[in-house]
Amino acid sequence: MSRVATAAVAPARAHAEDPVVSIVIPVYNEAENITGTLERLASLVRTPMEILVVHDFDEDTTVPVVRSLQARIPQVRLLRNDLGRGVLHAMRAGIAAARAPYVVISMADGSDDVAVIDRMVELAEQGADVVAASRYIRGGRQVGGPRLKGLMSRTAGLTLQWFGRVGTHDATNNFKLYSRRHLDSVTIESSGGFELALELTVKAALAGRVVREIPATWHDRTAGESRFRLRAWLPRYLHWYLSLFSGRVRSLRP
Repeated sequence: MSRVATAAVAPARAHAEDPVVSIVIPVYNEAENITGTLERLASLVRTPMEILVVHDFDEDTTVPVVRSLQARIPQVRLLRNDLGRGVLHAMRAGIAAARAPYVVISMADGSDDVAVIDRMVELAEQGADVVAASRYIRGGRQVGGPRLKGLMSRTAGLTLQWFGRVGTHDATNNFKLYSRRHLDSVTIESSGGFELALELTVKAALAGRVVREIPATWHDRTAGESRFRLRAWLPRYLHWYLSLFSGRVRSLRP
């Protein structure tokens, strides 16, 4: 019996003590959203897991809400990010503290289709080092969100797959699973924020690691303010976009 199947009948305590997947959730004043997000994870994910809610400062409105849920959802751990403020450092802190062989980055606003996490783990256990939840393949979709951002993301994802063979049609989506062996093999160079997902995917593709994808639905947040800043982070996304193609060209040289 697989670990995923075993988890379906395992007590909740086993999830906290022996995680197969670590779910890293960076937060910034997400008190309105975090309860629903954590409850969906607890009810939908059957893989033994830990949930790392990573905050920058103790006054974050998310913190007391999470503490009130920990008795009911024992898989949840609060983690103070001491690497420097911002979503990039929060994700890095969560990755460093994760105890499981697989790490999923997910958002606190409920936008990610967490029902697919079990399937993501199955693909990882079959050998994938990156598993992307894709909006841009059959069965996946995006609901809401800024049109320009969606158009640019779709264009980048499709061209990276069609011409760069990156392994997924949705390389910019932050909702991904990474194997620990891949995370331990790379040095994170991102300096902005959510471009980290593209960096890790590009580096996996260039290293010849297995990148897989499954369809998923993304919903725009209904409460709170997004921390995504397209204008500020676009040059960083372009850097990794071009890095894939330059890496492919170098691999063709004698």
